[in-house]
Amino acid sequence: MDKKKWIRIASIYSLIYTATTLLNSILYLCNGIYEDPNGNWHELDRAIILLIGIAAFELCTNLPVKPLILRYLIAYVPSQLLAFAYIWFSGLREELAESAYRDIWINFTSLFLLLCLIHTMICFCKRKRFSN
Repeated sequence: MDKKKWIRIASIYSLIYTATTLLNSILYLCNGIYEDPNGNWHELDRAIILLIGIAAFELCTNLPVKPLILRYLIAYVPSQLLAFAYIWFSGLREELAESAYRDIWINFTSLFLLLCLIHTMICFCKRKRFSN
């Protein structure tokens, strides 16, 4: 991979991490919670889960598999399982919330679907531009 690609990946990772952290903080403040009850581990967990997702997404954008939906599934399934495994291991460190697996499934899947939608639109626009 060239330097430009690594910078793009790091930029996407940083942007998404910052946005999710700000959203999380805003939601806590709106609910009257002025400190993150999970502390620093929560921030590190978010960073690792996001790293899993970004790595999986980068993998799926470079796979030579057609159709595109199959490429997304090939990257999504193992990465979601890896995220579940990470959550399970974090349960050895501290007690998990009752909804931990559901929450990670919703958050991971939502972000992955959003990235896939954006990637699909970019691919569609590139194909349309080159066909004209």
